[in-house]
Amino acid sequence: MKKIIYVLALTIISFGAKASETNVNSRVLEAFKADFNHATNVQWTITNDVSKVSFNYNDISYYAFYNNNGELMGTTRYVTLLNLPIKLQSSLRNDYGNYWVSNLFEVNNADGLAYYITIEDADSKIVLKSDNGKDWTKHSKKVKA
Repeated sequence: MKKIIYVLALTIISFGAKASETNVNSRVLEAFKADFNHATNVQWTITNDVSKVSFNYNDISYYAFYNNNGELMGTTRYVTLLNLPIKLQSSLRNDYGNYWVSNLFEVNNADGLAYYITIEDADSKIVLKSDNGKDWTKHSKKVKA
């Protein structure tokens, strides 16, 4: 499940074909309306196994992922450094002060809340992960060409 949400979250920008509400599986649509009754700016993207919906809720942009049975697999949203727990902010400053942030998002699913941050310097790109606001762990590292 963790791997699925991570893959889905990384493909937020490019994901399947856009769909109108009339093309959305009825179970998925009913579940979404029950979960996020006051959502605005709703846009659907459908693949064979997953329906992704982007929307605003309480003036915050979210992405939610549903399987074809209408079960919510998880939500993601972009966040800023200020949205991170203070412990994670301090750790970034102390351990990765020479890096800049190129991507930061939150994943909320059955496993709990996780943060993924991509930090870069001139030579490398590192993805760090924090489960439930605990310490950062190195998820991946890529050397720039």
